[in-house]
Amino acid sequence: MPRPCLLLLFLSFQIVQAQPAGTCPCEVTPGQPMTARQCALTSEAEKQPTGVHYFYLKDVNPRKANRLLVLPSKYTGGMMELKHMTAPERTEFWTATINKAKELWGSNWGVAVNGAKVRTQCHLHIHIGKMITGLEKTGKFIVVNGPAQIPVPMDGTGLWIHPQGSKLVVHTGEQACETVLLR
Repeated sequence: MPRPCLLLLFLSFQIVQAQPAGTCPCEVTPGQPMTARQCALTSEAEKQPTGVHYFYLKDVNPRKANRLLVLPSKYTGGMMELKHMTAPERTEFWTATINKAKELWGSNWGVAVNGAKVRTQCHLHIHIGKMITGLEKTGKFIVVNGPAQIPVPMDGTGLWIHPQGSKLVVHTGEQACETVLLR
């Protein structure tokens, strides 16, 4: 089998392996720990002080040493997606995410939300990292003026975003989106 086919087969297997098993088992019950692997980020969210809308965590995966995660503190249950947030909540979330990305990576930032099929965590989170160059014009994308215009995936897909001057380029319709960020 040619090498590109083997690589594609390997990546497909990794995506299938990353899928959460069945429904998300994360139930927030005071005094009860959440032990399922898919609930690790929800457990971290529960530790946040009242009034904190979102928070940042270093990605614990040693292969993603350059990544930071941003999460909403409130968990809405199940496989949490952007569509479960109100428009003002999403705008605040995206604004905070993009500001942190700019702070960390200047104009070379990128942010990504994986689609529901490949996420290993039930709790919504956005990956912040340095954008891999050369991917700016790939896939399906739109250009928007700011965070309030970022579309909401309604079909369980993810998206990734990077700057283009004063605008944002939003790539849509994909599942494994964080791969555009430097590991």
